[in-house]
Amino acid sequence: MSKKAIILLSGGLDSVTVLAHAKQQGFLCYALSFNYGQRHNAELDAAQKIARDYEVLEHKIIDLDLASIGGSALTDTHIDVPKTPQSGIPVTYVPARNTIFLSLALGWAEVLQLYDIFIGVNAVDYSGYPDCRPEFINAFQTLANVATKTAVEGQLIKIHTPLIMLTKAEIIQQGSMLGVNYQQTISCYSADSQGQACGVCDACRLRKIGFEQAKINDPTRYQ
Repeated sequence: MSKKAIILLSGGLDSVTVLAHAKQQGFLCYALSFNYGQRHNAELDAAQKIARDYEVLEHKIIDLDLASIGGSALTDTHIDVPKTPQSGIPVTYVPARNTIFLSLALGWAEVLQLYDIFIGVNAVDYSGYPDCRPEFINAFQTLANVATKTAVEGQLIKIHTPLIMLTKAEIIQQGSMLGVNYQQTISCYSADSQGQACGVCDACRLRKIGFEQAKINDPTRYQ
């Protein structure tokens, strides 16, 4: 019987690497993306192209209005995206985003009767978001095991985080070995409507350094 998994697919560098990894591990993949009120839809365009290229079984895009609660530079146009590194948890943190995303993935997994969810969180070269840490994933895994009919009836759903302890350079190297085309991906917090990156936000900074340290040409399209 074929293994099946849901991949949280943002259209960014990390999520496509996770999709390629899951495929290499023999999973038949469903992709789940979110139109959550982020500043631009360019990353969703990228996610759709990536999902087609990887021939996922189904690509679902769920509409969420996280902009209605605000609190993040990614969903509130009145808050500027920082152009220099910040101390502490930056204003680009979206309140409870990964908790919400994983909860919806968990629900879809129950409907599809599959037992594996992949997410590209990283706790090494990252912006300091609390919902990217192993502590969060471990806590959500515990929640999944008590909150679902599937788990209560004896079949646990596993949250996979294959990138969580890798540097950005290691992620890029792994993806390159898996044949990932990073030119298709969008990581920028302020990408324009054509998907061109600003080159100065925290996501762009981490991405640039990653390609430099990996000694791989950066294919990112910059404004």
